Amino acid sequence: MNTIPTKPFPALHNAMWPGLVGKGPDSEPPIGLDTMLNLTAAAEVDGIRFEGVDLFLSLPHTDIDSPDEDLARLAETIAEKGLRVGSLVAPVWGATGGGSAMGDDAECGRFLTQVRKACRIGKKLRELGVRSYGIIRIDSATGVEEWSKDPEANTRRIAHTFREACSIAESFGERLAAEGEICWGGMHSWRRTVQLLEMVGRPQTLGFQADMAHTMLFTMGYNEPEDRLLPDDFDWADSARLAAAYREVAGALRPWTIDFHVAQNDGTVKGSGSHDKTGHHCQPTDAAGKLDIVRDAGAWLRDDDGSPTKAVQHICWDGCMFPNAVMMDPKTWQDILRVMIAVRDAHGWENATIAGR
Repeated sequence: MNTIPTKPFPALHNAMWPGLVGKGPDSEPPIGLDTMLNLTAAAEVDGIRFEGVDLFLSLPHTDIDSPDEDLARLAETIAEKGLRVGSLVAPVWGATGGGSAMGDDAECGRFLTQVRKACRIGKKLRELGVRSYGIIRIDSATGVEEWSKDPEANTRRIAHTFREACSIAESFGERLAAEGEICWGGMHSWRRTVQLLEMVGRPQTLGFQADMAHTMLFTMGYNEPEDRLLPDDFDWADSARLAAAYREVAGALRPWTIDFHVAQNDGTVKGSGSHDKTGHHCQPTDAAGKLDIVRDAGAWLRDDDGSPTKAVQHICWDGCMFPNAVMMDPKTWQDILRVMIAVRDAHGWENATIAGR
C-alpha cells in the first residue's frame, strides 16, 4: 500500500533534461526519454513515488515541432507510468534552433519562434489531460562576455524580447520563468536578474525559476564579482553565514519565483558537452555539497515570516551533467526522491491553494 504524504503539496517531479544537457559528441551519449521516464517511475521511498516530470522540448527527447499525434502518444506514455507533466524547457539557444534574446531581429525572431512552439506544446498537453500546472522555461540565450560589451543596452534588448515572449505566452494561457545562471548574460547574478525582471515588468506572465545549485553561485559572485555576498576566502565550515547569504539572494528573487529546482552544489562550476560552465550539480548525498538542502530550500519556499509561499505547484529535481553511470543507478533516484520528500515535509502544505493564481 502506498503511503499518503502528510503534506501532499507541492508535487514531486523529476527533470528529464539531465539525460541530454551536457551530453553529445564531445561528452557522454544522451540517455533517452523512455529510459529517464522508467528510472523516474521506478523510484520509491516508503511508498511515495515521483508524481510527474518536467520535459526538455528538443531532440532526441521531445521534438519542438512534434505533431499533435506524437504529443498524444507522449501524453499516453507518461500517463501510463503514473506520471504527469509540469514545466517545459523551450530550446531557445542557437544550437537548438533559437537565437540570442539580445541579438539582431533574425536571432530574436528565432528565439520567439521557439517560445511560441513550446507554448503550443504546453497548451496541447493541457488539453490532453496530463498537464495542469507548470511554466515554460527560458533564459537570455547569450553568453556573459557578449552581454558585457554593452550591459545596459543589451539588458534593454533582452527585456524587449522577453516582453514579446510574454505576449506570446499569454495568447496560449501560459506563464514563462527565466532561469538565472552564471552562464547567461544579463541573468548571471542575482542583482542583474532582478534588474531584468523589473525591466520586463510583466510579473503575472514572467517569473523566475530558482535552481538551488545555480543560485548558490550567485552568493560567490561568479562572473559578477561586484554582486558577491561571500568573500573570496570564505570558510565553508561557516554554515550560518552561507545560509544568511543564500537567504539574501532568495529574498531578492523570491517575489518573482514561480518554479523551483531542488539541487546540490559543491561550490565549483562545471560544463560538459556544449554547455557553458555553470553551477555544478551534485548528488544529494555528496559529502562535498555545500548546501543544507532542506534548510536552504526554505529560503525559497517560505516567506520572511516563515509561512509557505505556495507560489509553486510542484518542485523538481535537477541533476544536470551527472555522469551516465550515476543516472543509470536506481539508488541515485531513491536518494533524490528521499530528499525531495524531506523538502516537502519541511516546507509543503496540505491544501492546493496556490498564491497569486
